[in-house]
Amino acid sequence: MTQTIARELDWIDQAYSDSLNKIHSLHGRIGASFPHVCLEGRYNCENADFWTSGFWGGLLWLAYRETKDEALRETAERIEQQLNVPLQQFYSIHHDVGFMYLPTAVINYRLTGHEESRRTGLIAASHLAGRFNLSGQFIRAWTDRVDPNSTGWAIIDCLMNLPLLFWASKEEGDPRFKHIAVAHADTVLKQFVREDWTVPHIVSFDPETGQKLENLGGQGLGPDSAWSRGQAWAIYGFAIAARETGKSEYLTASKNIANYFLSHLPEDRVPYWDFRTADKDKFARDSTAAACAASGLLELVMLLEDEAEKAFYYESAVAILKGLYDNYADWGDGQDAILTKGTVSYPVNRHVNVPIIYGDYYFVEALVKLKGQQGLF
Repeated sequence: MTQTIARELDWIDQAYSDSLNKIHSLHGRIGASFPHVCLEGRYNCENADFWTSGFWGGLLWLAYRETKDEALRETAERIEQQLNVPLQQFYSIHHDVGFMYLPTAVINYRLTGHEESRRTGLIAASHLAGRFNLSGQFIRAWTDRVDPNSTGWAIIDCLMNLPLLFWASKEEGDPRFKHIAVAHADTVLKQFVREDWTVPHIVSFDPETGQKLENLGGQGLGPDSAWSRGQAWAIYGFAIAARETGKSEYLTASKNIANYFLSHLPEDRVPYWDFRTADKDKFARDSTAAACAASGLLELVMLLEDEAEKAFYYESAVAILKGLYDNYADWGDGQDAILTKGTVSYPVNRHVNVPIIYGDYYFVEALVKLKGQQGLF
C-alpha cells in the first residue's frame, strides 16, 4: 500500500478506535439493557423480546473480542441471561431470533465455549425452524400479537436470520436447519426479487395453499417501492446464503441488488429512507441502511474471485463508511449513539432521522471487517 493510500485510510483506524471508546464509555450507563433509539441524546430501553435486543450485546462482544475487557463480557452475558426469558416463555418470540441470539448467545459460545450459550442458540434456531410454512416454503414473520393478519407474511429482513439456521445445522450435523434456510432463501429469490433487482418489505402468501397474494409496502413507500434498508438486508442476506451454500444464484442476487443500491445513492453515500420517495420526503435519511449495506458489501467481497469486482465492492463499502464517518457520526458525550439520522418507519412517522442501535452495530461490524476480522452474522 502506498503512503498516500495509507493516509487516506487513516480514518478507518480512528473510527474504529473512537467506536471502541464510545462503547466503553456507554457501558457503565447502559449496562445490561436493550437500547433501540436515541431520544434527546440518550438511548431508550425496550423489553427483552424486542427484535433489536441483541445489538447492544453484539457491540459489547465486538469490543470484548478486541480489548479482552472482562467487564464487557460480563455485561454481555447478563444480557444473554435476560434473553433466555422470552425464549422460554415462547409466546412473544418471533422470526427475528437471529438478530437476537447470533450476536449474543452464539458469539458467546464461539468465543468462550460456554455450553449453555450453545444450548440457547440451538433452542432459538429450533424456534425459527418451527415458523417454516411448508406450503409456501417461507418463514413466517411476526406474530398475531403484532398483526393478526400476518399469518402468511414473509419479510425481506428475515434473510438476516438464516445464518442462525446454517450455524445450527453445522453445529448439530443435521441438514434439516439448512434445508429450511435454503428453501426460504429460494422463495425470497423467486417471490421478492423484481426484474430491476429491488425488493419489497413484505410479501403476503395464502398460509394454507402457499400461493403468493401480493407485495406490501411495510416500512417502505409502497408495494412497488425500494425501501433502502430492505435493499441492504437483501445485499447482506443473499451474501450470507451464498457463503453458506456456494449457490451462484444467491451471489448474483447480492451483486445485482448491491448495484441498484449503489447506483441510487445521493452524493454523501447515505440513502434516503426509500429510493423512490418524493423529493419533499428526501430529508429523511437512513444511516442504518448505509451501515448494513456496507457490512454486507464487505461480506460479498470475501466471496468474489474477480479482482475488479472485489475492488469495486470493497471501495464502495469504504466510500459509504467514509460518508457515515464524515457526516453522520457523533463522538461527543452528549449523544449516546455513534450514528445519527436513522429511520425506523417513515410511513407511520416512527423515529425519523434519529440514531438507532442497529446502525451503530453494523457500522462497527463493517469497521471490524475492514480490520480483517469476521462479523457476527
